[in-house]
Amino acid sequence: MISRIDLRGDALPEGGALRDLLPRAEFDVEAALEKVRPICEDVHHRGTAALIEYARKFDGVELSQVRVPAQALKAALEQLDPAVRAALEESIRRARIVHRNQRRTEHTTQVVPGGTVTEKWVPVERVGLYAPGGRSVYPSSVVMNVVPAQEAGVESIALASPPQKEFDGLPHPTILAACALLGVDEVYAAGGAQAVAMFAYGTEDCPPANMVTGPGNIWVAAAKRYFTGKIGIDTEAGPTEIAVLADSTADPVHVAADLISQAEHDPLAAAVLVTDSAELAEAVEKELEPQVAATKHVEDRIKPALAGKQSAIVLVDSLEDGLKVVDAYGAEHLEIQTADAAAWAARVRNAGAIFVGPWAPVSLGDYCAGSNHVLPTGGCACHSSGLSVQSFLRGIHIVDYTRDALAEVTHHVVTLAEAEDLPAHGAALKARFGWKVPTQ
Repeated sequence: MISRIDLRGDALPEGGALRDLLPRAEFDVEAALEKVRPICEDVHHRGTAALIEYARKFDGVELSQVRVPAQALKAALEQLDPAVRAALEESIRRARIVHRNQRRTEHTTQVVPGGTVTEKWVPVERVGLYAPGGRSVYPSSVVMNVVPAQEAGVESIALASPPQKEFDGLPHPTILAACALLGVDEVYAAGGAQAVAMFAYGTEDCPPANMVTGPGNIWVAAAKRYFTGKIGIDTEAGPTEIAVLADSTADPVHVAADLISQAEHDPLAAAVLVTDSAELAEAVEKELEPQVAATKHVEDRIKPALAGKQSAIVLVDSLEDGLKVVDAYGAEHLEIQTADAAAWAARVRNAGAIFVGPWAPVSLGDYCAGSNHVLPTGGCACHSSGLSVQSFLRGIHIVDYTRDALAEVTHHVVTLAEAEDLPAHGAALKARFGWKVPTQ
């Protein structure tokens, strides 16, 4: 059901050589880019008409309008299962606690007497958020995108989710209910690359956004790449991943359950166990069989994901080697199920989010830990962070110098300007002092 990669016996290679030995899903955004380009440009030129046509072509629905009526949002919340509503409200409450504490404050540094630099943090003016709606419905993604944007102080928030045939062309009602709970009333029935294009270019109904965030399929990722530079993006999200670093103290029932929990997302989902215990590896393999048989989405998602080239049990000689492996892999979600798990977690350099010990499974982070589940995939955790309040803020430096403070440093500025053969830079200061460099 899941393959093994045995890295025991020899010294582990470094850097890219080690990464090349590890499992990873194939996710060719560059190839998809050429297919989304004409879709994006069609939305650019035809606006809402193009969105309606793509809803018919890709989603099998006939839309008269793309924006979701306010009454539909209200009705979705009124009809929401009370238990689901309570769970969403708790998810929102916990996410607000964490994200509110991420808000940066303005700070002023006095560099010299009379010379200060202030860094202030300003939210982007408008964001377009994307909530997937393919194999599953993800109201949790609504929470994870909206809460940090709201806590950052973004004034204009719009959300898009694919139209659903079984709901008369509206996004899934649980998505709409989550929007209503969060106070987001600008919602569009649009999916895929065309939704990203709607936010990037704007249409008759939807003003353009400064930034687009949220997970999606390869077409969403390709559209984000297409618009990079025109709009801000969070990340080009690929297939979801879990890596578990475990030793002989780990419970194979827990480990197997956690690997399966990620595999049920998508046939390209990655489930990786890294362990120095051959006994644990064998026990997990045995435990996978009955747990997979007892759940849903077995043939179309879980079995293909576990059997795919992106999933494996990786055997190493020691936890030190295991740490090198998980750092090279840079998992979206990394669980540490070892003795003294907190100490090992503290040493990890590359991960989207780290889950410490047996009582912090990835599923907790997906919904109610308070952390954010929009995280870097495909090894991007070595250079990128998950979605947070910071994602929606821009740091702006405010420079304020008096005449005397400028005079004191003018000779250095002129010297550096001339060293770079940019004499007009120095002249901009000399002009303020009668074209003479102030005497020091």
